[in-house]
Amino acid sequence: MSKVIRIGTRDSELALWQATTVQNKLEELGFATVLVPVKSDGDLILDKPLYELGITGVFTKTLDIALIKGDIDIAVHSMKDVPTALPKGVVQTAVLERAANTDVLVHLGLDFLEGTGTLATGSLRRRAQWLNRYPSHNVVDLRGNVNTRLIKIIENGYNGAIFAKAGLQRIKLLPKDAVELDWMIPAPAQGAMLIVALENNKEAITATKKLNHPESEIAVTVERQFLRTLEGGCTAPIGAIATIKEQTVFFKGALFSLDGKTKIEIEKTCPLAKVKDFGAHCAKLVLADGGKELMESIKNEISSIN
Repeated sequence: MSKVIRIGTRDSELALWQATTVQNKLEELGFATVLVPVKSDGDLILDKPLYELGITGVFTKTLDIALIKGDIDIAVHSMKDVPTALPKGVVQTAVLERAANTDVLVHLGLDFLEGTGTLATGSLRRRAQWLNRYPSHNVVDLRGNVNTRLIKIIENGYNGAIFAKAGLQRIKLLPKDAVELDWMIPAPAQGAMLIVALENNKEAITATKKLNHPESEIAVTVERQFLRTLEGGCTAPIGAIATIKEQTVFFKGALFSLDGKTKIEIEKTCPLAKVKDFGAHCAKLVLADGGKELMESIKNEISSIN
């Protein structure tokens, strides 16, 4: 590539780690790069739960604008934060090899699991699944970057909070006593990093495609198909995970009510050769099994909040 690749990123420690990882990989391939950090609305507006902000892509919107304006050549995202429909003219160029996809509980002691307690999370998905398992607990909103959220646990005296394991591992902040929540279905594309570029920036696309990890790309595509087909533009408590073993795709997904009392779950397998619309097919089965009515009630409930 004849010019320097400008890498857009949020300015949190985790986002900068991800962008620097991409930078190092590109420079190992002989490309010149520079990081361009920006602050997103999701990082600036911390006094409201994410679902009350009323916009999709709250963590990606600022980078989308910078990309379209030509201020950056590529953007690096935590893929779980990216809306399933990219802005017009913006294309996915690479999914890096996926890291851990599970959630973990960071806690001040585990006695509260047997009784009452306060759990903190800014995620509807985590909230609903926690209440499904621990209906007697109080779940409060927790916003901010990883470092800020870890501090708030202690400052506010919460019994615990839920984090993506990959994020804590990447910036070396995973506590030794953190509990892996292997029963919690992760967010679609959790643990994966995404690179996007403008569709007419052929040089940037050619360079970053070299970083794509095909197996990770297939898995997150299935999960995001499931999410997109279920959501219909509405934020909802949805978990999805796809894994590939011996030419077979194993999928598990679920839709929850906001209070966690209702759960519609699906587990299916599919030959890798026939995976094209597998995620959408699984979502349609959930919709037919009561998911359509549940999504309507979720939309109405969120509308009343907003």
